[in-house]
Amino acid sequence: MDIILIPGLWLDGSCWAGVVPALEQTGHRAHPLTLPGMESRDAPRSGITFRYHVDAVVPAIDAADGPVLLVAHSAGCGIGHAAVDARPDRIARAVYVGGFPTPDGSPLLDGLPAANGEVLMPDWAELGEEASIADLDEPALARLYAEAIPVPEGVVTEPQQLRDPRRYQVPVTAVCPEYTSEQLQGWVNDGVDDVKELTMIRDVEYVDLPGGHWPQLVQPGLLARVILDAAR
Repeated sequence: MDIILIPGLWLDGSCWAGVVPALEQTGHRAHPLTLPGMESRDAPRSGITFRYHVDAVVPAIDAADGPVLLVAHSAGCGIGHAAVDARPDRIARAVYVGGFPTPDGSPLLDGLPAANGEVLMPDWAELGEEASIADLDEPALARLYAEAIPVPEGVVTEPQQLRDPRRYQVPVTAVCPEYTSEQLQGWVNDGVDDVKELTMIRDVEYVDLPGGHWPQLVQPGLLARVILDAAR
């Protein structure tokens, strides 16, 4: 089947390079996307909004021959969820890796400083997010920061817009890296705002993938196995 791969913030489609071969070796067609303004550190980003990113995913869904497996990482899960809302009849399953489907009316990510219309990758240790980078050694962490692409400010600040309740009929695999499936289900049961869309989805499978926030970079083989399980 066609497997569309949406990167998280500060990443381009190359972040899936370690995952794609395992998917294609089993006969699937992998489509790692680089979203508008994320082509390089020097790419123009002025005026690019959240909707630009969603509108880049939907044509990839439309171009597929049949039902699509949609895979998204981190805040990219909000973009993926908007694409599911736009094409609920074309998505066989969504796989959300280390992130949640952004609720209607909420921004993709709030609270990070912007300058000149861009949001730079923060220092995760300074933010108290050491668990996010726990499995990156010093060279890998330095490379992550060095290669991080600034995100257009409008992508993280423009509110989510969801319209089609059929999105709740699309099954979801929620992959839990720096937090556990037990923790995530606890947040769902407690009605935490960030995960309230998950409470409405009829079929959610929770999968633990212990490590840090970037499994496609650190343990691509194991993540590919999770994606293949979802495809089956």
